[in-house]
Amino acid sequence: MIGFPWARNFEIADDDLDYLTNLLLEQEKPMTSTELALALVERRLDEERNSLQAQYQDTTPYQPADNYKVGQRLVFTAMDYATATVTDVRPGDNPQHDDFNVITVEFDDAKLNTGNQPREFAANFTGEHTLSEQPATAMADELSDVTAMDIIKETRGSIVRQVHLALIDHQALTRVGGYWFPKDLVIEFDIGTLHLAEAVLDMAGGGPLETDEIITQIGGLGAGTETLQSFSLNLAMSRDDRFDEVGPTGEILWFLNRMEPEGVREVPTWLRYRDIPYNEDLITDEMIVLETELDDELTEIEFDGNIRRATTTLIYPHRRAGTLPLNAKNSQIFPSGRSPRIHMQLIDGIDGTEYNGWVVHEHRYVYGLLDYYTKHRLPIGAIVQIERGEKDGQYVISHEAYKPRTEYIRLFVPSETQIAFETKKRAIGAEYDELMVIGVDDLAALDKLVAAQKDKTMAALLRNLIAELGKLSPQNTVHAVTLYSALNVLRRCPPGAVFALLQANPDFEYVGNHYWKLSES
Repeated sequence: MIGFPWARNFEIADDDLDYLTNLLLEQEKPMTSTELALALVERRLDEERNSLQAQYQDTTPYQPADNYKVGQRLVFTAMDYATATVTDVRPGDNPQHDDFNVITVEFDDAKLNTGNQPREFAANFTGEHTLSEQPATAMADELSDVTAMDIIKETRGSIVRQVHLALIDHQALTRVGGYWFPKDLVIEFDIGTLHLAEAVLDMAGGGPLETDEIITQIGGLGAGTETLQSFSLNLAMSRDDRFDEVGPTGEILWFLNRMEPEGVREVPTWLRYRDIPYNEDLITDEMIVLETELDDELTEIEFDGNIRRATTTLIYPHRRAGTLPLNAKNSQIFPSGRSPRIHMQLIDGIDGTEYNGWVVHEHRYVYGLLDYYTKHRLPIGAIVQIERGEKDGQYVISHEAYKPRTEYIRLFVPSETQIAFETKKRAIGAEYDELMVIGVDDLAALDKLVAAQKDKTMAALLRNLIAELGKLSPQNTVHAVTLYSALNVLRRCPPGAVFALLQANPDFEYVGNHYWKLSES
């Protein structure tokens, strides 16, 4: 590809912003930052093509086999398309070759001349020559092949980001739902129009509805194109707290804020996390591997890849709240968007039931799965799978189901003030992680215990958990993952905080293979 220095050092001038504003005015169509960046780059490419065409229109690509005359303009494709003028032609003198000529050329770029003197090249040369391999049409081919998208990709989105930032500061434009439009074209609506929009959404169960559907049910918005009406209403609704824009990237959908589920508007109690400071340097390499496998949404994990399916092991907070963690892997599955809350459809992969789902990006969870968990009687520690559905906006939730069979599991048997566990038989019909599975029969009693334990330190809670869970093992030991799962019944906590405290506190003794016990000292 021919290099374009302006692409590597992209700068946006005032006339670029004027061009984009005029483009929006002419088309009367809102555009995204990416679309406007492409338009701007295409404009630069056109200017470059015109400039190159003017520069090379009277030139001939240099080929050693061709003949040239004084005054002829040449372009050297093997030298980054440098241009030069033939100043002299003389016979060549080399007994190893047939008759040929030597041309003297003076490059337009003085730095390419030898010691500021013209350079000599072979002409009418029939032998092999390195410059003969350069196609004469290379320049034209490369110019015609380069697209604006090529430039955008080559700069890895930096041009799009620069355009976006420049548009934010540009007073003539406004943005809603990721789309830009000139302020002068926006239709101003009175409060009555927004009341009508609220009524339409109310009759639709809160939403979600597309803007065009709202306009249709209102009966139209008077003057202006459909595109202008849609953008203007989007802008007005985005400024009104009654409405939430809940569409994924590239789609605008509206929902009434007051009719969104409580678990969407407010973080469920069991997911609320009070920051627990801990020394990450205490976590061993083996613990880091374990932490990565657990993939808690409170743990910062980098995950590269485009996946369609992921599995999650449910801890108590998500099982109780009917949520899934928006962790490193699940974030690759669920939709992204500009809004803190995105509405989508969850499909029961077992029986096809549909549920309203919500991606709550701000707090890293997906809401709307309590009915699914309850119907299938999934325990804490159940392994669930999420994947993209066949249609956009659909996500399939499933698990490895089998005929319920009796299993021995840990059962939390809380009193109002004491932590206690027993091993009990329970019928389970889903795949689960033996290290994380915990049964809870009396949620009311558990809630009272959690309230009674709220002021205890993490170390105190871990001591009690190891003491009680250790009674279920002949060695009085407890796996670190089991402690993580059990502690999250009492307090929301990432695995790193658990692991670091186990390492730091002398009350806890490591016995190998991720198992811990209370120190005898």
